[in-house]
Amino acid sequence: MENYEKKGYLIPEFKVFRLKDRLAPVPFHYHDFHKIILFISGKVDYIIEGKSYPLIPHDIIFVSAGEIHRPIADSNIPYDRIVIYVAPDFLQKYTRQQEDLANCFTLARSSSSVMHLTPGKSHDLLYHMEKLEHTARQNDFANNLYTEILFIEFMILLNRSLLSHELDEIHVAVYDKKILPLLKYINDNLSEELTIDTLSTKFFMSKYHMMRRFKDATGYSIHQYISNKRLLQARTLLSSDISLTKICFDCGFRDYSTFSRAFKELFHQTPTQYRNNNFFKH
Repeated sequence: MENYEKKGYLIPEFKVFRLKDRLAPVPFHYHDFHKIILFISGKVDYIIEGKSYPLIPHDIIFVSAGEIHRPIADSNIPYDRIVIYVAPDFLQKYTRQQEDLANCFTLARSSSSVMHLTPGKSHDLLYHMEKLEHTARQNDFANNLYTEILFIEFMILLNRSLLSHELDEIHVAVYDKKILPLLKYINDNLSEELTIDTLSTKFFMSKYHMMRRFKDATGYSIHQYISNKRLLQARTLLSSDISLTKICFDCGFRDYSTFSRAFKELFHQTPTQYRNNNFFKH
């Protein structure tokens, strides 16, 4: 059975680094962590959940944990970028009432996954991101603590810039106008019955035409996309005290044994093991 590939790992709670390389082909994949990329130079299209964004220098790309994505880069031109990985739980630690540092990812998902640093105040944001990347590479006294302080400052400034509309949304995105609404419908209705027959009727496409266009747009079958999205949602819900049976049905699975087998196949542990290993340690 084909699966999205989970790429990378995150040992510290966040990681900042700069890369400049000639990027080999990258398959569609997802991460357990959020990712922010400042695009500096190169010739790159970034595909996130069915939308392809042609990048220009000083674009900021937001990829939420669990989002299926891939960059497509011209391997003849170096791809220069600053990359930030951050664990969702780390941002949650700094949430104060309505002030959620992960708000930038929520805003990106609801509007555009790519924003642009325009001249003016946003140059201050660029300065802080470059300072953060530079500091993360140093070994001075209390550098880990100082890097964490700079990171929190950067996330605050980034969210302020988004909320005050200092970052421009990039609306130039290439996508299949038939498939994008289908992707949105699937993600908004994971608890519902999402059969090929139901979807083809709802979106006025023949089954085989719909399946072919979906795979052309995303690289994956409709069935595997739905299954993985349900399992990723279930994994998120396992951090709560919701019962395993309720999580199973809320995520669109019709029986627990099927859910448990699929979860173990993707994450290499059962839902119970995942919850015990990650959230109920004493």
